[in-house]
Amino acid sequence: MWTKESLKKAIEEQLGDYLLIVVSNREPYIHTHKKGKVTWQRSAGGVVTALDPVMKACSGLWIAHGSGDADKMTVDKNDRVQVPPDDPKYTLRRVWLTKEEEDGYYYGFANEALWPLSHISYTRPTFEEMDWKMYEKVNRKFADVILKEIGDRKAFVWIQDYHMALLPKFLKDAKGNNIITAHFLHIQWPNPEVFRICHKRKEILE
Repeated sequence: MWTKESLKKAIEEQLGDYLLIVVSNREPYIHTHKKGKVTWQRSAGGVVTALDPVMKACSGLWIAHGSGDADKMTVDKNDRVQVPPDDPKYTLRRVWLTKEEEDGYYYGFANEALWPLSHISYTRPTFEEMDWKMYEKVNRKFADVILKEIGDRKAFVWIQDYHMALLPKFLKDAKGNNIITAHFLHIQWPNPEVFRICHKRKEILE
């Protein structure tokens, strides 16, 4: 059975001197205003449930969209906050998105194009050029934040889900062999026959 100590040792043995970074759209901890006070809670969902213990064990860096209405009040000058707030174990680096970026990248291309495409659903995917531009812009924004956080260090970047399909290429193009990326999808990926209808399939697969 895994313990905090054995998990930390296993991670250190596998990664060596590489910094462990997890990247996701949803942040593991969110700060909100409630009854005139700033409160926090751990986000729900499988990604956070599975990876939060890992990050606690290795004191890693988690990069995610800061979506809470009190998130900006709780970060330092570098947009970082130590989490969990009641017993800090690792760093959360928040990325800020404009409403236009969130609408195009998340609600648009990710959820109206890639989601139905991946599930081969009866809902026809919607491909809007502006949504694609916002999706690409936000992926580049995340890449810029990650590269700034890494600096001259080596890093293992664990990318979560279909929201970040362009991120691995952006990072590899910038850092080459000094960065290892792993992209874990929490949904199935469409077969070639279905994926061919995506007009940006080449850019995504690169």
